Amino acid sequence: MLVIAGACWPLLSRLGLGRLPGDIAVTGEHGSFYFPIMTCILVSAVLSLVFWIAGRF
Repeated sequence: MLVIAGACWPLLSRLGLGRLPGDIAVTGEHGSFYFPIMTCILVSAVLSLVFWIAGRF
């Protein structure tokens, strides 16, 4: 799954996934920090729905 997600990441980033409102991005003088919390919640909800549907069949 991680390899597939990594391979699809350029496509997913063009769709806006990874830069959703609610994602935390802090840029400082000596570096930056990025935590995609809303992206994680969205991906988790979609995967939960997919696995729930797959489990019903």
